[in-house]
Amino acid sequence: MVHHALTGKKQRFGKSFRPRFPQLRSGITLLALFLLLVPLCLAAFAEFIPDPAHQAPATVVVGGDRAYPPYEFIDRDGNPAGYNVDLTRAIAEVMGMKVRFVFGNWSEMRAGLQNGSIDILQGLSYSAQRLNSVEFSPPHTIVHHAIFARRDAKPVKSLEELRGRKVLVFQAGIMHERLKQMGFEKDLVLTPTPAEALRLLASGQGDYAVVAQLPGIYLIRELRLTNLVPVAKAVVSEQYCYAVERGDKELLARFNEGLAIVIKTGQYAQIYNRWLGVNDPPRVTRELALRYGAMVLVPLLIILAVTVLWSKTLHKRVAERTTALAQEVAERNKALEELKRHQDKLIQADKMTSLGTLVSGVAHEINNPNGLLLLDIPVLKRVHDDAEEILEAHYREQGDFMLGGVPYSEMRDEIPRILDEMQDGAQRIKRIVNDLKDFARKDMGQKSLIDLDAVARTALRLVDPTIRSSTDHFQAVFHGSLPQISGNGQRIEQVIVNLVLNACQALPNRECGVFLGTSYDAERGQVLLQVTDQGVGVAQEHLPYLLDPFFTTKRESGGTGLGLSVSAGIVKEHGGALQFQSNAGAGTTVTLSFPVPDRSPST
Repeated sequence: MVHHALTGKKQRFGKSFRPRFPQLRSGITLLALFLLLVPLCLAAFAEFIPDPAHQAPATVVVGGDRAYPPYEFIDRDGNPAGYNVDLTRAIAEVMGMKVRFVFGNWSEMRAGLQNGSIDILQGLSYSAQRLNSVEFSPPHTIVHHAIFARRDAKPVKSLEELRGRKVLVFQAGIMHERLKQMGFEKDLVLTPTPAEALRLLASGQGDYAVVAQLPGIYLIRELRLTNLVPVAKAVVSEQYCYAVERGDKELLARFNEGLAIVIKTGQYAQIYNRWLGVNDPPRVTRELALRYGAMVLVPLLIILAVTVLWSKTLHKRVAERTTALAQEVAERNKALEELKRHQDKLIQADKMTSLGTLVSGVAHEINNPNGLLLLDIPVLKRVHDDAEEILEAHYREQGDFMLGGVPYSEMRDEIPRILDEMQDGAQRIKRIVNDLKDFARKDMGQKSLIDLDAVARTALRLVDPTIRSSTDHFQAVFHGSLPQISGNGQRIEQVIVNLVLNACQALPNRECGVFLGTSYDAERGQVLLQVTDQGVGVAQEHLPYLLDPFFTTKRESGGTGLGLSVSAGIVKEHGGALQFQSNAGAGTTVTLSFPVPDRSPST
C-alpha cells in the first residue's frame, strides 16, 4: 500500500518499571528477602531477553520521491516503481523484512526521516553536511548530474560557467546544496520536482537547469520537451545511498547486509540493467572505473567480512541457549565455507579495484574499431605501393607537387613510415586489450609451468599508463633464461601489478624512479623478482603490519589495505615469500621469490 502523504509516528516506549516495597523494619529480613528475590528476578528477566532467532519482523517504513524516475516514482497505476523500489524489495526478501513504501514530495520525505514517521530513505546522495543528521549505507549506485538547456542556448561545459545565469534546480536536492556552497544562491530558481524544473526551462523561464542526468533524459522523453537537450553531461557525480536517522545503526546494518547479499546473488545486476543499464552514461576512462569500483565494492566487502563475524557470534549465542550441539556444528561448517567463498571474492574484488569493473565491456568496444584499422591499413599500404610508380613518374615529368597540403618530395618517404607506425600502433592496442581481458577474467586457480619473465612483461603492459604518468625513470631488467616455476600465471601477474602500482604511488615526483628486475638464485633453487622505488618509504613501526588485511597508510587517498594482503595470500599458495626492506624517506625494495620445482632449498 502506498501513501502519498506522511501519516503517523513510530510508537516509542520510555517509561521505566519501578516496583515499590513496604519499608522493612529488620535488616536481617531485608537481606533474606533480597537473597530470595534475586534468583527469581533473574529467571524472570531471562524470559524477556529477545532471542535473535525468534523475533517477529516489524514493518519498516521506506520513504521515496514520488517523481524521480527511473530511480523512484509513482507509476500510472498509483504503485511505487523504479530502481530503488525493486532494490529495496529484493533486500527485504533476502532479510525476511516487511516494508511499506511512503512516497511524497522530497522535502516531506526528508522531514519524515527526522520526525520518525519514516524509518529509512532508499535514495539519498552522500554529503559531509548531511552526516550531521543522517547515517549512510555504502553507495548502491552513482548518480551523474547534467546541465540542461534549450536548443538555442549558449553551450556550457561546467557549473562555473553558469554564474550570473538563472539556474533552475530541484529544491532540497544535492545539487541545490552544492550550488549554494558555490555561491549561486541569488541566481537559483527552486522547484518542487525535477519535472517542474524542466517544464519551466522548456517554457522559456530560466537559462539552464541542473538535474540528475538519467531522470532528466527520462522526463524529457516522457513529457515530450523536444526543445531541451543536455549540454554538459556528468558535470558532477554523487554517491547514492540508503539513509537512516542518526543513531539507528541496527536498521542500517540490516539493509547493508541485505544489499551485500543481493549483489552477491546477482539480483542487483538484473535490477540495475532493467532500470539504469540502457541509459547509463559511458565510462570512458579507466581511472573513473577504478574510482567508482573502489567506492562501491570495497565498502561492501568490508561489510561482508563484518557480517560473517557477526553471524558467527549470533549462531554461537543461539547454540548456547538451545544446547543444540548438532546445529552448532552445522553452522560452524557453513561459516567456514562462507569464509572460503569470501576469500575468493576478495581476490577477484581486489583485481577489479586495480583494473576497473568494466574492462571486458570497454575492451570489446575498443576491439571493434581497432579491428577495422588492422583490416584497412594493409589495404592502404597496397594502394600506396601500386600508386607509388605513377606518383614517381609524375614527379619526374612535372616536378614537385602538393599532396595532402605537403610537397610530394617530403611525403614520398613519410607515407610508408606513417602506415607502418599506424599498423604497429593498432597491433599494440590489440595486445594491450587482450592482456586486460585475460587479467580481468576470473581464474579457477589452475597451475602450470610458467615463465616469470613473461608474466612480468604482461603485468608491465597493464600498468604502463600509470608508470608513464608517475615517473620519467623506470627501468626493467629481465634475466632472459629463468627456469620455469609451477603456478597460476594470472594470479602471480596480479601480485606484480599490485607491487608496481604501490611503487608508483609512493613516488613524490616524476624525477624519482622505479626499478624491476628478475634473477635466479641457483644455490637456493629460487626465482626472484625485485621492485625498488625511490619513494617516501615505510616507517619501521608499520613494516610488521603491511600484510594485514585493511592496513593502509594511504586511506585518505583511497587506499583499501587489501592489495598486499591478497598478494601475500597468493604468494603463500605458491610456496613463495614476500619480503620488504624500507626506511621512511629512503624508498622501498620488495623481493618476491618462488621455488623452482624438483629443487630443495639449501640449508
